[in-house]
Amino acid sequence: MSNTDVAAEEFGKTAVRSSSGGWRSARLIICVEMAERFAYYGISTNLITYLTGPLGESTASAAANVNAWSGTVSFLPLLWAFVADAFLGRFRTIIISSSLYVMGLGLLTFSTMIHSQELQVTLFFCSLYLVAVGQGGYKPCIKVFGADQFDVNDIKEAKAKSSFFDWLMFGNCITILTSQLVSSYIQENLSWSLGFGIPSVSMLLALFLFLLGTTSYRVSTDRGGKKNPFARISRVFVEALKNRKQTDVDNLKENLLLLPHQDSKEYRFLDRAAVSCDLDEIEEAKAMLRLVPIWMTCLVFAIVYAQSYTFFTKQGATMNRSISPGLLVPAASLHGVTSLTIIVFIPLYDHLRVPMGRLFTHSSSGITMLQRIGTGIFLSILAMVVAALVEIKRLQAAQDDVTVPMSVWWLVPQYVFIGLSDVFTRIGLQELFYDQVPCELRSLGMALNLSIYGVGNFLSSFMISVIDKVTSHSDQSSWFDNDLNQGHLDYFYWLLACLSSIALVFYLWFAKSYVYNRLNTF
Repeated sequence: MSNTDVAAEEFGKTAVRSSSGGWRSARLIICVEMAERFAYYGISTNLITYLTGPLGESTASAAANVNAWSGTVSFLPLLWAFVADAFLGRFRTIIISSSLYVMGLGLLTFSTMIHSQELQVTLFFCSLYLVAVGQGGYKPCIKVFGADQFDVNDIKEAKAKSSFFDWLMFGNCITILTSQLVSSYIQENLSWSLGFGIPSVSMLLALFLFLLGTTSYRVSTDRGGKKNPFARISRVFVEALKNRKQTDVDNLKENLLLLPHQDSKEYRFLDRAAVSCDLDEIEEAKAMLRLVPIWMTCLVFAIVYAQSYTFFTKQGATMNRSISPGLLVPAASLHGVTSLTIIVFIPLYDHLRVPMGRLFTHSSSGITMLQRIGTGIFLSILAMVVAALVEIKRLQAAQDDVTVPMSVWWLVPQYVFIGLSDVFTRIGLQELFYDQVPCELRSLGMALNLSIYGVGNFLSSFMISVIDKVTSHSDQSSWFDNDLNQGHLDYFYWLLACLSSIALVFYLWFAKSYVYNRLNTF
């Protein structure tokens, strides 16, 4: 990869390796991400409370709206990634999308000051989806841009790149925890305008910090004379389709001089494109196709993860949140338990993963990316099992009509398991979709990773809507009744635990046959 700094790209100067990229630039990117995460979670964490409170929506409707918006946030990166990788480049995309992000947050804050209910709702959702548009361009590019500060051809920097994703999540969780505690308290006890205004300022700070490091970044500016990456990969599929009647695939490849690790036995139908495509182009197409089963089997994990920002919060709102007379713990602030779990566990994982992994895998590299992801999926199943058991106990306490409701601290274990699954699956997916795609398509790779959560949120929204209609009868309350004491969230959690177990079985089957795209995968 040809690396240069932004000044070199714009003014034709030569980058100096010692003064650009590496941890120097990566640390600044982590600070930028921390400021943006404060802004994002400042509005998303307590969104369901605002919808069911000031905007007056039902619980099921609000949960569906939150999931639909979250899905849009995670799905739009696919469009932005195409623009970034094919036209604008990651640096320009980050600046443009961040500006839209700031504008959306500003309008969101302004909407809370409007007294006309109809106008307030309209402006609120327009600004909320403008935030989604801005975040959709910012999110995939900033992570890849940060990882690009390390040269994968240098062993030391390649290992540092692997740690970058861990410490990026660590930094994010510090600000997420702060945002969840501070913003939730301000929104519920002081003012929604101030509660949304502070995240707006935080995103403005993120944009300023990013521009501050302009002259020290490394960016990829050379394709080595290759065509547009989207055109190359599309051409492989087109040529394979055109030559679909060719049966003797091995004769097509006899002059390609395959190296042992390049002789990919999967998706052999793409080898028919060897008539007019280079081996590297075919392997690029296979690398992208190889990620599809992993993507699909992780969708249920995303559905599970979506519940922590909707029904977990509503559960907490029905429980005893008092920590002293007159002082209540905001239900949304319990998300801080997840962030605190990640903050505590990531340093341990980063320093112990190789020696600990060797004990179980007998591999010199310790735990692999796919093993890491699978571990997180298993932990998410435990989160649903624990959540179901706690909900059963909460419903029993409500039916017994006890004087003091069940303590909100009973929810802590399920938040801890969600945090642990984050450390394994979310970070593992980030690294996998960065490392296993062609270098020029890394924005798309990160967008594909984010789209898992987008599609997962849409599926969650669809499931909630269908189950709500099916279980709502004149003589029976919905699983998601506005009065959760009359509902059955425990049934929903058990359903998700079963679906996750099935998905894990399929994931393990696909992971077992997965062939890594690079030999230097750490």
